[in-house]
Amino acid sequence: MIKLLLVEDQEIVRRGLKTLLEIKPDLEVIGEAGNGQQAVELVESFYDRAQPPDVVLMDIRMPVMDGVTATQRLCQQFPDIKILVLTTFDDTKYVTEALRSGAKGYLLKDTPSEELAEVIRSIDRGYTQFGPGILEKLIATTPVAAKAQSTELPPGITDLTTREREVLRLIATGASNREIAQALFLSEGTVRNHISHILTRLNLRDRTQAAIVANSVMPWLEQVDV
Repeated sequence: MIKLLLVEDQEIVRRGLKTLLEIKPDLEVIGEAGNGQQAVELVESFYDRAQPPDVVLMDIRMPVMDGVTATQRLCQQFPDIKILVLTTFDDTKYVTEALRSGAKGYLLKDTPSEELAEVIRSIDRGYTQFGPGILEKLIATTPVAAKAQSTELPPGITDLTTREREVLRLIATGASNREIAQALFLSEGTVRNHISHILTRLNLRDRTQAAIVANSVMPWLEQVDV
């Protein structure tokens, strides 16, 4: 059973989400919060009881404390926490800030319930997920994208091995470690090692940032003989 915390200031939306999600036999809403401050307090209480939520569904624009600030505080206090941001296309700035704070997923609020449930399951397994169009908007606003457009490549990327460039290209498509392993005929352990080396070489925090960098330099990656 995947335990969920819903953070949404509009009660009617929160109740609707709860109803849709709890239809799924493997999803359970264990708490609700109307703003970021309540979310932080609730998560703290869950961790005190050693019963933390598996995934937090976090709205962005809320009173008292917004979702970005709440995400920052929760990820600082609980590095293993998994936060899924629910947003709109107009929230690119906030999504970027939440990404930097450690959020693991970004979806639009109008995502169909079946897709939302699948994303929650994927995030619970440790993957990062983007809604349609969000990754492209992040790439368009990231400083790395501007550098790529001026033909300047991110530091360290030309030092990657052939195999690491192959892995990076697959990360850009959103492939999981298992899918990368299958595509390149490697073990998942070897894939994890390659990803760790890529992050170190490019001075990145996680595979989400790696995906953004890879997409921003994809024309170069595709021209390289890998």
